[in-house]
Amino acid sequence: MFNTVLVANRGEIALRVMRACHELGLRCIAVYSEADRDALHVHYADEAYLLGPAPSSESYLNIERIIAVAKQSGAGAIHPGYGFLAENADFVRAAIDAGMVFIGPPAKAMDRMGGKVAARREATDAKVPVVPGTLKALDSVADVQGLAEEYGYPIAIKAVGGGGGRGLRVVQGPAEIEAAFESARREAEVAFKNSALYVEKYLDNPRHIEIQIMADAHGNVVYVGERDCSIQRRHQKLVEECPSPALTPELRTEMGAASVRLAKSVGYVGAGTLEFLFQDGKFYFLEMNTRIQVEHTVTEMVYGLDLVKTQIRVAQGERLWFTQEDLVPHGHSIECRINAEDVVAGFRPALGTIGAYSEPADLGIRVASGVRSGWTIPQYYDSLLAKLVTWGQDRTEAIARMRRALKDFKIEGVATTIPFHQATMEHSVFASGDFSVNFIPRHPELIETTAKYTIAGNGQVASPEDVADPRSFAVEVNGRRFSVRVAEIGAPAVSASVAPKKAPTANQRRKGARATALEPKIDGVISPIQGTIAAVRAKPGQEVEAGQILFVVEAMKMENEITAPHAGVLSEVRIKQGEAVEAGAVLATYQS
Repeated sequence: MFNTVLVANRGEIALRVMRACHELGLRCIAVYSEADRDALHVHYADEAYLLGPAPSSESYLNIERIIAVAKQSGAGAIHPGYGFLAENADFVRAAIDAGMVFIGPPAKAMDRMGGKVAARREATDAKVPVVPGTLKALDSVADVQGLAEEYGYPIAIKAVGGGGGRGLRVVQGPAEIEAAFESARREAEVAFKNSALYVEKYLDNPRHIEIQIMADAHGNVVYVGERDCSIQRRHQKLVEECPSPALTPELRTEMGAASVRLAKSVGYVGAGTLEFLFQDGKFYFLEMNTRIQVEHTVTEMVYGLDLVKTQIRVAQGERLWFTQEDLVPHGHSIECRINAEDVVAGFRPALGTIGAYSEPADLGIRVASGVRSGWTIPQYYDSLLAKLVTWGQDRTEAIARMRRALKDFKIEGVATTIPFHQATMEHSVFASGDFSVNFIPRHPELIETTAKYTIAGNGQVASPEDVADPRSFAVEVNGRRFSVRVAEIGAPAVSASVAPKKAPTANQRRKGARATALEPKIDGVISPIQGTIAAVRAKPGQEVEAGQILFVVEAMKMENEITAPHAGVLSEVRIKQGEAVEAGAVLATYQS
């Protein structure tokens, strides 16, 4: 039906799809932004096309340009991966109108299930239990206030057009509503080009469990087990596993049947994931991701089914060649998301250039990565660098194998979540399997253990302002060889081979240029990260309190709040909304 597939995505998922295409004898076309000129997926593809001059995520959201490239390259199909345009029904229609196959659900099914509010209505009609909440988008802060009074606190304000924790804010009381509403709307617009929001009751201690489904165009639908995605920060997943330690076989069957029923009711085709909250023995439909998931890998490891190749074959018109009875789980699988984040600093995005890079290997280990040594991490995209997946005969073996693989995974030059995952894998509560989405906030000792792993090595740099670039030495003592890493705590993270930069001019500082140790005595508000100013809540002459939120910096699709370091009166505000800033930039100064 088609012999060439354009992959409208980047990073590890683009590579994952391209490899599946090659195994099926198909050509693959890559697209890329200016920031991704030298990315791995660009080199791997049979052909690659620049999307446009803008280096940001906007390039991957340009439907008109992507369709033009697909026509130019002779692609007969488009695979959207996940994120970006993967759940955009207008993109589906544009591809179909251009005479191409969209490797995913029909636009009508995406309309019915891709939007979170629409999906809740469909689930209600299909008699699938849902979390109490609205069945239509909200128009104003006043709407949120009324619903909060109806449901009771806490409530969740959520983006209609996407998932992954983007555009989601939890509100504990009336004073938080307005700021949460505006912040969620901004983030949803940036991430999904859809600022619509809705509200639902926020369950206080659930597990996050999702059901993988696969459907063909001939009415056949199956569920391929479940994944437990309860280990999260900022409502975004960090660890996923299959099967869930919380489900009985009876509950698995019940949730799977509900998922199949809902998928059939909307005429779904292709791979999809239905997400549920699970608390006190009951499950509640949350939303559907009408695409392949980041964590599809653990399902593949346990069920032995290549979900991406199945997507492609279904898009070519094939019937599912297996039945529900054929899908029998074997063993246990865990995935750790390796993100460029400084965990000790509150999971702050960590930009930089990757130094030494070495992946773990051997039986039961799988690494999906889109980076390499020498790669400079762009600020415009998600912080995900790689996915580390292990499989074992049982959960105990899968954890043990993950602990070994994390120790063997070396990513130098940037802070990553590897030390956090090491801390998680050794934690007794995780080992017990009895945890919820509150695992991280309820166990602050995780961060302490993470810090120990960070300083101990494993290729991680804790924070640029805390640890100098480490150096490695091979040392022999009494005939025994040791590898020693040396880093001076508290020294500036500047390589000895790099000359110090000149002090920025006043004009450069106003534009958010770098101003770190170059202005050591300045009394001001400093940006700890590189990014774009999403909101300014400060003005000259303003009296502020310590910890008061003054700026919001968007980096790696996450909003990061910059607070006042101490009480005082602001003198100068050096930055405006929409401007780019470097890590260490002085955003505002205090009156002396």
